[in-house]
Amino acid sequence: MTNEQYQEAIDWLFVQMPNYQIDGQKAYKPGLDNITKLCAYFGNPQERIKCIHIGGTNGKGSSSNMLASILQEAGYKVGLYNSPHLIDFTERIKVNGQNCNKEFVFDFIQKLRNIPEDIRPSFFEFTTIMAFEYFYQQHVDYAIIEVGLGGRLDSTNIIKPLVSAITNVQLDHQNILGDTIEEIAGEKAGIIKKNIPIISGDENEMVKTIIREKAIKEEAPFIDATLLHTDLTSDLKGNYQQKNLRVVLAIVEELRKLQVTIPDKDLENGLLNVHQNTGFIGRWFEFSKEPLTICDTGHNQAGLEHVFSQLNSIDKHKHIILGFVNDKKIDEVMNLLPENSEFYFAKPSINRGRHPEDYEYLLKEAKIFYKIFNSVQEAYLSAKERCTNEEMIFIGGSNFVVGDFLEKKFRV
Repeated sequence: MTNEQYQEAIDWLFVQMPNYQIDGQKAYKPGLDNITKLCAYFGNPQERIKCIHIGGTNGKGSSSNMLASILQEAGYKVGLYNSPHLIDFTERIKVNGQNCNKEFVFDFIQKLRNIPEDIRPSFFEFTTIMAFEYFYQQHVDYAIIEVGLGGRLDSTNIIKPLVSAITNVQLDHQNILGDTIEEIAGEKAGIIKKNIPIISGDENEMVKTIIREKAIKEEAPFIDATLLHTDLTSDLKGNYQQKNLRVVLAIVEELRKLQVTIPDKDLENGLLNVHQNTGFIGRWFEFSKEPLTICDTGHNQAGLEHVFSQLNSIDKHKHIILGFVNDKKIDEVMNLLPENSEFYFAKPSINRGRHPEDYEYLLKEAKIFYKIFNSVQEAYLSAKERCTNEEMIFIGGSNFVVGDFLEKKFRV
């Protein structure tokens, strides 16, 4: 397999099975029929691995990486399925922090090209079965599976995990999941299964009630992670990570009840070495110190509120690079923008990327100092030129903005 052959296979995967929308037609396929047929076609590998299922609007990626790091420190072989990737497709599927083997990805895509026509999976369904099969072939001890979108109808919901968790529920993907917190909470709670413990990390009483009621219906133990108190810290430095950390601690306690050995020392070291153990980047990630340059993939209103609040606590003039995709309500973001800042708006490089000219009227109404760029790289180079070492640069607004930045900078 050459690099060109690998890239052609990945391009085929994206073009044939887009995961959101192309030409106005939704590619997201709610329901588990396709993934059920697909898993059956490959011998149901998901039934042969022990899984932990983590959903929620924000924090599920951070929580799953923290947990993976802890289990690795405890000596286990750990599979980790996250989305989306920032730079390379193989980031989505990892074992003990190592990206999925490209040869496996290439060979598996060849098999996917030849599946029966009546299945017709989506992009995410394809990547999900790919993860299950890889973890099975790698003989992982535990596989941590991050929910892709929603929960009830997400293709990862085919698994029967040891424990499930919902980090929080916020407004996001309303065009698919519902217009209210209540509706979205109902979709997220769809991962709760009979007799399987469910951990809730949301402080909203309404959300707790929805999750608790579904847990009662399924006779599933309900654990409120917000009641936990700890002095433990992580090398993931966003202020919001403390809430995710409590969810992870609650998962660890449930695993211990299932006789999974996790010594306290491994728990502490796992939290302090997430970046090193899992290769996790993009969450309040410090790219450089001079000038201070931070990236964060927070991309919905709740996520950006946390990120911008932390930015406001830093007493520096800020150069902020932002970009968004088509389904984001940008008017809500305008009310959150940090003070003492100048802004550089750019279009993410993916098809769903929204050009800032489309929402420039909102920028004018916000009365901020801004410039518009065709790419994240152009925006960064402009910010870097204007920024002194006493000031700082921030890159965010979308996973894809951070991905564009890190890809260009890491490959220089």
